[in-house]
Amino acid sequence: MADFKIKPLADRVIVKPKEAEETTKGGIILPDTAKEKPIEGTVVAVGEGRITEDGKLINMHVKVGDTVLYGKYSGTEVKIDGEEYLIMRESDIYGIVQK
Repeated sequence: MADFKIKPLADRVIVKPKEAEETTKGGIILPDTAKEKPIEGTVVAVGEGRITEDGKLINMHVKVGDTVLYGKYSGTEVKIDGEEYLIMRESDIYGIVQK
């Protein structure tokens, strides 16, 4: 995904949210209105990092391909080529899922 069409600036990342669950663990099919917003996704693009007030660059901790957890209402939803993505600051990410 190195050729993603948008390059985030500063400490922003673009995340592809994981698809919402279609059924419950008990097998009940959920209508669209009952599906919970995903809180997990895959990083598809990363900015250069945050610049401090004294001009130092603080590198990003996440990288393209990382699976991350974020707040339910984090980021700004955008559509790129018909696909849903979230643009958020790295500080909105709670953690990286270890594989």
